[in-house]
Amino acid sequence: MSFLKASIDKINHAIAASTFGRVFRLDGSNHEKQIKGSVFTTEIRAGITTFFTMAYIVAVNASIVSQTGGTCICNDEKDPTCATDPDYALCKIGVQRDLITATAVISGLASLMFGFLTNLPIALAPGMGLNVYFAYQVVGFHGTGPVPYRTALAAVFIEGFIFVFLSLIGMRQWLVKVIPSSLKVATSAGIGLFLTLVGLSNSAGIGAISGAKATPLDLGGCPAQYQDEFGVCTSHKLQNPTLWIGIFCGGILTVYLMMYKVKSAIIIGIAVVSIFSWPRPTNFTYFPYTPEGDDRFNFFKQVAGFHPISKTLNVIDWDLTQAGPQFALALFTLLYVDILDCTGTLYSMARFSGVVDPSTGDFPRSTIAYCTDAMSISIGSLLGLSPVTAFIESAAGIAEGGKTGLTAITTGVCFLITIFFAPIFASIPPWATGCTLILVGCMMARSIVEINWKYLGDAVPAFVTLAFMPFSYSIAYGLIAGMMTYAAINGLTYATTIISRGRIVPADQDEQEYWSYKPRGGTSPWFIRLVKGERHFWKADAPASAPATVGKPHSDGSSSPSSYQHEFASSDKHGPVVTETRV
Repeated sequence: MSFLKASIDKINHAIAASTFGRVFRLDGSNHEKQIKGSVFTTEIRAGITTFFTMAYIVAVNASIVSQTGGTCICNDEKDPTCATDPDYALCKIGVQRDLITATAVISGLASLMFGFLTNLPIALAPGMGLNVYFAYQVVGFHGTGPVPYRTALAAVFIEGFIFVFLSLIGMRQWLVKVIPSSLKVATSAGIGLFLTLVGLSNSAGIGAISGAKATPLDLGGCPAQYQDEFGVCTSHKLQNPTLWIGIFCGGILTVYLMMYKVKSAIIIGIAVVSIFSWPRPTNFTYFPYTPEGDDRFNFFKQVAGFHPISKTLNVIDWDLTQAGPQFALALFTLLYVDILDCTGTLYSMARFSGVVDPSTGDFPRSTIAYCTDAMSISIGSLLGLSPVTAFIESAAGIAEGGKTGLTAITTGVCFLITIFFAPIFASIPPWATGCTLILVGCMMARSIVEINWKYLGDAVPAFVTLAFMPFSYSIAYGLIAGMMTYAAINGLTYATTIISRGRIVPADQDEQEYWSYKPRGGTSPWFIRLVKGERHFWKADAPASAPATVGKPHSDGSSSPSSYQHEFASSDKHGPVVTETRV
């Protein structure tokens, strides 16, 4: 065992000392900006972990987007949805197979590009939530929505290039920087709660909770035969074997292994649950003897095979006259939801990986990161897919020790492999990854302690952000709710202070966090430096240092408690540990 460990250490040291190691700034590469604790084998393991937690997207995204009918044409005069048309159903199966390949392709290419160009451990794939909006509200079930499928893809394509423009002018970076500190911390923790809700739900989790008629949520965990048409349990709650297989093998076992620092604990948990769930003659199989189960099993039996994209490849319709104002509405809605969802998720994952500069609120190569994210959206539309975004499941790989772009590249390679082994990877049941999402949510929620709870003007908007993300099932709407609350509360207190000429102020104003619409520090985009006439415009200017004190000084000359200096004290395998030191 010691010989094996010594051999692995020797390989890691050799790779780190090579040109390859310097490109990715591995620990030991002697690069001036080498990333402490980054090890080649750990990056590979982290990338595989991220892939296993994201693998469900291959099947789930294809299933959701295929509900639009894709390029299938319905000629049934009696039933405009063609719900019972066998020819339409056969065409729809072909569309779903196309979308499985397309999802694997774009997830692989986008993650590869992102990892290589940004050196960040963040993987990309078609976003959950965005695909639901695209499928059911824009295109509609079997194309019954306001915008045809081909035209909706044009909106996604255009949206990607608008994102590139906004990234180049620094709009996305500015948006992240001006968001108050407590809201940014709450966004990260809120995404953790959002992940937890997803992990507890039926669609991509263990099924412990479900919707309800009298209340927003209810206890779930019942077998399928005891669910109504809305998925609500009518009886036999918590008696579904898949729930307990997921909890004990995917949750308790994983936590137990993590407590003893066992490598690849998350992968082991997912693999154990999946293997247990594949045999058919059990009451917790992923392939029950139903039409849907038979379809899954027939696809699973293929093991290896390549399905070419024939029905959804480059089918964008540029004749926008049919959609009219509905096209503009869809484009605007996708744009504003995406700019907050994608930007918020990307920033939170960068923060969770410990690369955000506390003095500027920015992270390395942020412009390239946002542009790569945006270009992936346009490329995905050419394959017939809804918008691509940074995946919050990347936090699983970061928690496993991923620190560089090698993690994202490994995830991308795994997705490209699934093009030929899609039947296997598309057969990972949701209850195998549900507890993984809950564990990652737990790790992300640790940042709640960094919220400024001492001042209500910071605490209440942060709490609203925390609450809205899981309960509205949207990262974007949670951030919008938090920012509106922040503006309303602090706008009123600011107006009161101005009108009273400083005589009426909140009792705990000294505890308020510093905020300004002019972000501190950072670098101007390259073309702004070019316009200013700077000779070396391709070189980033040095960021301005954050002011040492903010706010009104006390009578004894000491600075206000509202002044905080955020420093990354240390970073462990589960993400950054942030300390707040009053100045």
